[in-house]
Amino acid sequence: MDINFELYKVFFYVATSLSFSEASKQLFISQSAVSQSIKTLEKKLNQPLFIRNTKKVALTKEGELLLSHIEPAIHLIMRGESSLMDSKSLGGGQLRIGASDTICRYFLVPYLKKFHETHPHAHIKVTNQTSLNCVDLLENGQVDLIVTNYPNSRLNSTHHQKQILDFQDVFIANPAYYDLADKVLSLKELLKFPLLMLDRKSTTSEFLHNIFQQHQLDLVPEIELSSNDLLIDLARIGLGIAFIPDYCLTRQAKDLILVKTNEILPKRQLVAVFNSRFAVSPIVSEFVALFD
Repeated sequence: MDINFELYKVFFYVATSLSFSEASKQLFISQSAVSQSIKTLEKKLNQPLFIRNTKKVALTKEGELLLSHIEPAIHLIMRGESSLMDSKSLGGGQLRIGASDTICRYFLVPYLKKFHETHPHAHIKVTNQTSLNCVDLLENGQVDLIVTNYPNSRLNSTHHQKQILDFQDVFIANPAYYDLADKVLSLKELLKFPLLMLDRKSTTSEFLHNIFQQHQLDLVPEIELSSNDLLIDLARIGLGIAFIPDYCLTRQAKDLILVKTNEILPKRQLVAVFNSRFAVSPIVSEFVALFD
């Protein structure tokens, strides 16, 4: 079909914002021009792309299908533009990183600070998602690299990985509520206590559930959250034994103890991951070199 790319561009902005007025602001064109472009595209495709009413805009099934193909293409074009900027001047350009809030807070911040100091004109964009969902950002071209916990079940052979840190997962508790400082527990004995952990959408949860399954144990946590900081807070007030990566432990956790276990948990890694289908830009290479 001979369809002007601008029509797909307008569709992308309306589909991602679900607002004709917001799309018009982002595209710097009138709302009526946005509406006319969508009508033209729907006519050319002979498919309804949006459900319109006075209160909201929603995608039809056909619109959702089209967006699933258009979105990666738009991000790929944006990536190409960013790479051209990088090749012209390393001092400028854009660095797009995907990482969980835990990895951002407890690992990435010093590296972002150092990179910003040496490249003050570079635009740094950090998108927070779980380590599992970050892989989707990488696949869709929404980020240049991700920093994720490994193992990560979503990674595959198209992803190039660079190991940057080994870490150990630990169980922590407040000794004022749990007299476990001098005890060593089996995983089976741990199940007698309320366990606090990240929800099933995380690589950390996947990892711990797999460990318990390997020992023929059914792990049923007392509380599942999306924040390691909250897990630490709840362990501090005695709601249970929390499971967190050791790099989350700071000086503020002096009132907590490590709960020892008979079974030695394997170490995990933090890895920087790129999509091997795309060239790595100079600005991304410069940032990753900070991990060496």
